[in-house]
Amino acid sequence: MSVAEVWYTMPAPELFKPVYKELDMRSTDIKRVAGIVTLAAVTGLAGCASTSEVESLRSEIRQANDTAANAASTADAARSEAAAASRAAAQANATAEEAKSMAEATDAKIDRMFKKSMYK
Repeated sequence: MSVAEVWYTMPAPELFKPVYKELDMRSTDIKRVAGIVTLAAVTGLAGCASTSEVESLRSEIRQANDTAANAASTADAARSEAAAASRAAAQANATAEEAKSMAEATDAKIDRMFKKSMYK
C-alpha cells in the first residue's frame, strides 16, 4: 500500500490522533510552566514588599487619582466652553446669512432703480 492509499483509507480521527496528542502535551506543559512562573512571581512580590513601600505606592496611587480627577474636571470645563463657542459661532453664522440676504436684496433694488433711471 502506498502512502496516498493509506492517507485516503484512514478514518479522520485516527489520522489526527498523533497531532492532537502532541498538542495536548504542549498545552499541558505551557500551562504548567505558566502556573510555576505565576506562583514564583506572587511569592517574590509578597516577600519583597515592605510596609513603607506599600504606603508609598498607595500615596502615589492617590496622587495619580487626584491628577486624573483634575484632568477630568478640566476636560469638562473645556467641553462646556467649546459648546458655548459653538453656539456663538452658529449665531454669528446666522447673522452673517441674514446680512448677506439683505445685501443681495439691496443690490437687486439698486439694479432696478438704475435700470429704471436709464429708461427715462
